[in-house]
Amino acid sequence: MRTRLLPLLIVLLAGVLLALGVPLAVITAGVEQQKVVIDRIDDAARFAALAQFVTDRSAAKVPGEEDERRATLAAELARYHDLYGIRAGVFHRDRTPMAVAPGGWPAARDGKGAQAFKEALAGYRSHDPDQIWPWDDTGRIPVASPVIRDGDVVAVVVTDSPTGQLRHRILRGWLLIAAGECAAMLAAVAAAFRLTGWVLRPVRVLDAASHDIATGRMKSRVAATAGPPELRRLARSFNEMADHVEDVLEQQRAFVADASHQLRNPLSALLLRIELLALELPEGNAEIASVRTEGKRLARVLDDLLGLALAEHAAADLQLTDIAALAAERVGSWRPLADDKGVHLTYEGHAAVTGWADPVALSSALDAIVDNALKFTPPGGPVTVSVTPRGHGVRITVADSGPGLADDELARIGDRFWRSGRHQNVSGSGLGLSISRALLAAGGATLRFAPHVPHGLQVRVTVPRDAPHGG
Repeated sequence: MRTRLLPLLIVLLAGVLLALGVPLAVITAGVEQQKVVIDRIDDAARFAALAQFVTDRSAAKVPGEEDERRATLAAELARYHDLYGIRAGVFHRDRTPMAVAPGGWPAARDGKGAQAFKEALAGYRSHDPDQIWPWDDTGRIPVASPVIRDGDVVAVVVTDSPTGQLRHRILRGWLLIAAGECAAMLAAVAAAFRLTGWVLRPVRVLDAASHDIATGRMKSRVAATAGPPELRRLARSFNEMADHVEDVLEQQRAFVADASHQLRNPLSALLLRIELLALELPEGNAEIASVRTEGKRLARVLDDLLGLALAEHAAADLQLTDIAALAAERVGSWRPLADDKGVHLTYEGHAAVTGWADPVALSSALDAIVDNALKFTPPGGPVTVSVTPRGHGVRITVADSGPGLADDELARIGDRFWRSGRHQNVSGSGLGLSISRALLAAGGATLRFAPHVPHGLQVRVTVPRDAPHGG
């Protein structure tokens, strides 16, 4: 879920930062250019004041004084150009130059300069030249200011500024904005990680608890103290559900155990009366033999029901166990029975492989599995028990050479009281593998079934190699 939630949050955060950063970058460029325009307007206003004296012929009382003022204006423009690298000039209304720096600059006739000149002739100062961007290395900023005498525009001051320093300042401002955006993005991603972790941590705990309950560890619960309020309510609801399920299962186990125990005494008395009745009848009576067989079968079912109830109720005593040695020992215990039936029971695999298991429960489960394999293996057939390490687990495989099961039957094997319709003539209650699964699940082990090529059944028990949590 985090892999789906995080990209969505990151995209949203990136969109928000871009929505804030782009207008800020545009504003920054505009502010920097406005500073330049205001400076040029001030400079043009100063030159316009000087140009007023040049155009004021009434103030020239000494012959040649007007030429001297013009020379002073030209010197100021030249000094201004040398110092700042900005072209500047004063032009008459007919666009003829009064004084320009550098000489021969026809500013009043180029595109942007002509537009600024036209605005100044109308009595307006330049106030909104086109925006200069960092990549616009050919752009310039023309600013024009009118020279007004006696209420009329008699000349125009034009400045034409290079944009190198302006573009450098804009780019530097953009880099600062980008650095701030990156820092904000990193902080936002870190916050998103923490937020998703805070939101999803209860979900992961809930998933782990659900898995524990699904595998038979009914005591698992969720601490409803972390995460959003909705997830805390979900955790409390889950705990209430788990308590209810555990109570129901406990009542079911108690009922099965009590019923099995209570039925044993009447069944034992009934079997005893059958034996006494058999003494009064001819030896070999078929009806008595059939009743005796069914009575013993019912006794086995009651024993298995009681065993299943105890297996589901008992807690596992997990300890580090030599799985290979335990499996080899159980094979040795069952070999005499296998020899009597003519079945070749063998052990294969490593001499020593350790895992975490309840030795008693694992031994009981292996006994039920090996017993089941011997029942269905014909005389002369092999039954092989092998132990191999597999990643974080140890696999015990019991493979027989019996008739095996179809795919639809493999899906049902291990269900309580289920037996294949083709094997009804084989003695059993249909609870042996259910008991084995309950015993193994209590210790965190799993039970799987698969076909054995060319024919037969494989029963695979996987025992964890890692220590249990809290162990």
